[in-house]
Amino acid sequence: MLQIKSFVFSPIEENTYILFNEINDCIIIDPGFYFDEERNTFENFINEKKLTPKLLLNTHCHLDHVFGNKYVADAYKLIPQIHKNEKEVLEFAPVSGLKYNMPFDNYVGELIYLKEGDKIIFGKDELNVIEAPGHSPGSICFYCKKQNFIIGGDVLFQRSIGRTDLPGGSFETLVNHIRNKLFVLPDETKVYSGHGNVTTIGEEKKYNPYLQ
Repeated sequence: MLQIKSFVFSPIEENTYILFNEINDCIIIDPGFYFDEERNTFENFINEKKLTPKLLLNTHCHLDHVFGNKYVADAYKLIPQIHKNEKEVLEFAPVSGLKYNMPFDNYVGELIYLKEGDKIIFGKDELNVIEAPGHSPGSICFYCKKQNFIIGGDVLFQRSIGRTDLPGGSFETLVNHIRNKLFVLPDETKVYSGHGNVTTIGEEKKYNPYLQ
């Protein structure tokens, strides 16, 4: 059974997730720590829990979700796993960092590409990859059917959705994917978003103003 630990990192207040199992192996999703003290907080949790990082996953590659990619990849000898349509977004991230006065050392190297229908087998657990572009051209979500949760990145938020005014964004595309890919999941499915609070599919069907 997977346990989920979340951190809020950087001035952009991005949610970084660590999923860990009963044998203390863990998956790192969207490492967004920017400051040294944030990285230390992240590292201290892994060390205190005696976790062994096994996978580095990105829901998408906007700068706030990849600030920590290089550090995690180097420290734990991991290859980032992304959708192929996010490669250019990842490469552009440092330019975005300069625009927001947030320079950072970006990951450059080998990538593993994920696509719709891929299954990430992690010990006794499994995450299904769901493609949901619209916020970013290669946004993906990680769905755990057994435990009824989804790590959704910036696709769906509590009472909101990801912004669509960035390169590769499309409001119509995003809304269609939410309705056809996420809203078909059970209402009780917990949604762990890239920013903000945890919500559920059922709550967003009822109350999300962008999806009525």
